Amino acid sequence: MSTGLVCHEKYMWHDTGHAGIFIPAVGYVQPAEHAESPESKRRIRNLLEVSGLIEQLVPIRPRIATRDEVLRYHTAAYIDRIAALSNERGGDAGMTTPFAAGGFDIALLSAGGVIAAAEAVVDGTVDNAYALVRPPGHHAEADMGKGFCLLANAVLGIRHVQATRGVERVAVVDYDVHHGNGTQNAFYENPDVLTISIHQDNCFPPNSGAIGDIGAGRGQGYNINVPLPPGSGQGAYRAVMERVVVPAVTAFRPDLIVVPSGFDAGGFDPLGRMMLSSSTYREIAATLKGLAGDLCAGRLLFTHEGGYSAVHVPFCAQAVIEELCDAKDRIEDPFEPILSGMGGHQLYPHQDQVISAAAKLAAKVK
Repeated sequence: MSTGLVCHEKYMWHDTGHAGIFIPAVGYVQPAEHAESPESKRRIRNLLEVSGLIEQLVPIRPRIATRDEVLRYHTAAYIDRIAALSNERGGDAGMTTPFAAGGFDIALLSAGGVIAAAEAVVDGTVDNAYALVRPPGHHAEADMGKGFCLLANAVLGIRHVQATRGVERVAVVDYDVHHGNGTQNAFYENPDVLTISIHQDNCFPPNSGAIGDIGAGRGQGYNINVPLPPGSGQGAYRAVMERVVVPAVTAFRPDLIVVPSGFDAGGFDPLGRMMLSSSTYREIAATLKGLAGDLCAGRLLFTHEGGYSAVHVPFCAQAVIEELCDAKDRIEDPFEPILSGMGGHQLYPHQDQVISAAAKLAAKVK
């Protein structure tokens, strides 16, 4: 398999300032590094290099997304507002989305990186790709940023290849621990994009990602949320893939599969309360690669989202990318025996109840 990689040093220069994890450092909150810092993403790039895996990947050069490309989802008023802030001292794009001067330009490079990766996958330049971009995108809405996301990277990539490459049906499988509200909103009334979000129940955004939110109008039935209870581990995620994702995506028969890839369901993440290890992410990647091979000529695009345990996240990303490119030499994850050895990885009844409800929705997808 040929696997493309988008990465750029400028992504690491996106400055979110200081905070108490993500709460503004005011009052009794002592300033510390913001959770959405460059560290985990830079460490992914570093591990790819020191392991030698990067030599097996095809570099994809990112570019600045154009205004017209961004307008395929975002409003002109929103773009103008954050551009003006970016040209001064920066500001906040919306709900907990701080950025410094020049942040909008980096966000355009992030969105453009995903667009370039989508083009490469659809054009057959590579079989699949991982866009290691920053800032992330799956929370961004048409008229506001949210949850560290300025621009809706995956949405813009999808709409670009639909507009320019003749792509019609796209399946989105988002396994970030937080609900992919921006992606859901973009395609909520669109039957040509199946959106599936596997997330921790009511983690972020507040009151978002309910299982009853199934799309509207012509898009009814093409949005599936799987709000898993906190503490879910390998058994729950494996069941979601087998009973929800595989049947729904298979029935939908997409031209392209897009995966907003957040590793904050990892067991050491400070912004989630799930239990995943790198082996579960490897399994998920293998399942999605198999689906893409069976359904859409292998067209599979991963876009990087969250994941805030700087030391653990690189091993999760490494496992995914190793799977994408069929790497023969695979490195050992030192955290794997710790996380996989913890109790609670079996499928519990309260988890099964949610998955069973989502499986009924998956069974109705056409």
